[in-house]
Amino acid sequence: MRDISMERVNATRERILNIIKSPTLTHEQKLTNLANQADSLMEVLDLPDGLDELLNAPIDRKCICDLNEGHAPVRPRYIVPDYAKFMKEGSEFLQLAPPTDLYEALNSLLIFYKHVPSVTNYPVYVGQLDELLEPFIDTVDEAQARKMLKLFMTHMDRTVLDSFSHGNIGPRPTKAGRLLLEVEKELENAIPNITLKYEEGITTDEFALEAIDCALHSAKPSFANHQMFRSELGEGYAIASCYNGLLVGGGSYTLCRLILGNIAKRAKNIQDFRERELPYVLDVMARYMDARIRFEVEESGFFENHFLVKEGFIHRDRFSAMYGLVGLADCVNILLEKEGRSDRFGHDEAANELGVEIMEIIREFNDHHVNPYCEGTGGHFLLHAQVGLSDDEDVTPGTRIPIGEEPEELVDHLNVLSKFHRYFVSGTGDIFPIDVTVHRNPEYVLDIIKGSFKMNLRYLSFYSSDSDVIRITGYLVKRSEMEKLEKGQAVLQNTTELGLGAVRGGHILERKVR
Repeated sequence: MRDISMERVNATRERILNIIKSPTLTHEQKLTNLANQADSLMEVLDLPDGLDELLNAPIDRKCICDLNEGHAPVRPRYIVPDYAKFMKEGSEFLQLAPPTDLYEALNSLLIFYKHVPSVTNYPVYVGQLDELLEPFIDTVDEAQARKMLKLFMTHMDRTVLDSFSHGNIGPRPTKAGRLLLEVEKELENAIPNITLKYEEGITTDEFALEAIDCALHSAKPSFANHQMFRSELGEGYAIASCYNGLLVGGGSYTLCRLILGNIAKRAKNIQDFRERELPYVLDVMARYMDARIRFEVEESGFFENHFLVKEGFIHRDRFSAMYGLVGLADCVNILLEKEGRSDRFGHDEAANELGVEIMEIIREFNDHHVNPYCEGTGGHFLLHAQVGLSDDEDVTPGTRIPIGEEPEELVDHLNVLSKFHRYFVSGTGDIFPIDVTVHRNPEYVLDIIKGSFKMNLRYLSFYSSDSDVIRITGYLVKRSEMEKLEKGQAVLQNTTELGLGAVRGGHILERKVR
């Protein structure tokens, strides 16, 4: 184990004391944050040369971000259990028989959720909810089913204290799916996040419009291009956490991100960036991820000991890892400024094409880098457009157009997005606040979804411009809860603090309303 400098020890001690003394963190939030600090203290990995300079730099120079996983993660970052197997077979470890009615089904799921770890200590995936519950939905009358689902979703919102938790519905309409949408429209809760897997011809317009109506009230569900995800990952995929496409029965060992704008700052010009700076940082981050994954698989004991593995709810060979990035727009704009040009990402064709060229370099690197434990995706990482952190400064999420610079016409905006969504099998997405008048014409949003998915956009989110629940980047937060936190009051959910940071630093409330 390497020596840890006193400077870093003192910094960690200060962070721990700040957590303990915080007047706005609940007891559960303090425990979660303290556990993350413990992970960060352990430096047991054989870290690649050059990482320290790229990772442990001030935010305006940091080129690699470990997303607070720590150097010795005790479990994979994202776990996607096979809940269908659980509903069919029960669990010996949890001493639960297969459920026989809706009461037992909901109770069993809530118990199971308490035992699914992740980087947040809460489940980032709570299942394909409509398919899981459809076999039990008629064991009670519809009024009773609606009441039970309302209690079930409320229980999750109050106990899964992190809106990176994610459920799926669709693409086929079901009674359970319809009732879930009705309940969420009424509750307007931030947790769990929900995605509708949409495919024209399979998802009926009626079901899609019910989902859009729910989204305009509660900022969920979002809409995933089911045909696109299925062609890349097969039928057995799920949308977890923010909008991450992962294999059911597997997940992601880790997620690190490139901060592309800061990498561009290191370069003399576009050629220097293309030939020297970007390839160097790509290689360092990939080897850092390799070290993390090796520790999880070979040393942590998770895959030998956890009941999820022993009972077949997850399989190590269905795991991959997520190779993330932020700030493509920042990177392009900085590089063009170094060349004395005023072209802007999202507006000028030369800038957009430079963005595509950068993505092709990253894609090609990833296609040639092999990790022996990423069998779920052919030995390669999955590219991921990461959405940002609360302490980011002047960092644009993923490949999005910066807030305040969105094209005037929506079709122009979508045309830019269509150049980039194809790269990100494990997730990218764009967010559109919708004018309140659209409540009278939800078909407008459905037309956007249909047209966008024909253009190979991957994932879209909408919320009403007057909604209390809003989508920050890939997660949901209530405006009313952020207002409480800003006044120094404790709030229930961890992600409220992240949302408030993003509002302050990322201008989230200034998105162009469509």
